[in-house]
Amino acid sequence: MIGRSGNPTLKENTFQRTGDSHSGGVMTIDGTVNKTFIALAILLGGAFAAWSMYEGGNASVMGLAIGGAIAGFVLALIISFVPRSAPYLVPIYAAVEGLFLGAISAHFNAQTNGIAMQAALLTMGVFLAMLLAYKTGLIKATPTFKKIVIAATLGIMVMYLFSFVLSFFGVGMSFLHDSSMLSIGISLVVVGIAALNLVLDFDFIEQGSQQGAPKYMEWFGAFGLLVTLVWLYVEMLRLLSKLANRD
Repeated sequence: MIGRSGNPTLKENTFQRTGDSHSGGVMTIDGTVNKTFIALAILLGGAFAAWSMYEGGNASVMGLAIGGAIAGFVLALIISFVPRSAPYLVPIYAAVEGLFLGAISAHFNAQTNGIAMQAALLTMGVFLAMLLAYKTGLIKATPTFKKIVIAATLGIMVMYLFSFVLSFFGVGMSFLHDSSMLSIGISLVVVGIAALNLVLDFDFIEQGSQQGAPKYMEWFGAFGLLVTLVWLYVEMLRLLSKLANRD
């Protein structure tokens, strides 16, 4: 049976929903890597566009960022429930997420110069470290490991959702957003959980390739990695911002 991934887009029954059609070929790790690079290139293109708009004083860019975040959420839901749509929707998802990331990165960078580059480099470093740890067997996606990471990921999602709902009633959870040691500690934990999700994504994609999933699942695998990387980068931005505000 396909291993379970902590990433909500890569679930245990995903390959059961793909159908039996293999007329277009089968999923490979190399193919998934190529699709991931394509998606990242599109995301970076959107990010640079939004960044340039922000630097140019375009007041509509933050509205564009909010629109990109909403569109990205809707697309993510569609892709998650309809994996066959991945080849068509993942490039669009990458573009709108790029607009969102570019705008918020420029905003954070305006407050703390260089923070966006630091977050990007740290995200890349964590990705490579997790990939090395997975390939060498230093970290193994055992059933117990998967259950712990999944539970922690769901807990974080519930916490953020709870905070979002309370904000409509004027109730803030300051310990999630201020620069206290508690808030920084929470951000460190969230960054760690996001990083561990990468290990589960690697394992999921590898098992899908071994079981000969349909070719279009390469785009779905790329989508799962992109979701985790975006989450990791945003959490890195938030953590670095909190640390900068303590100076």
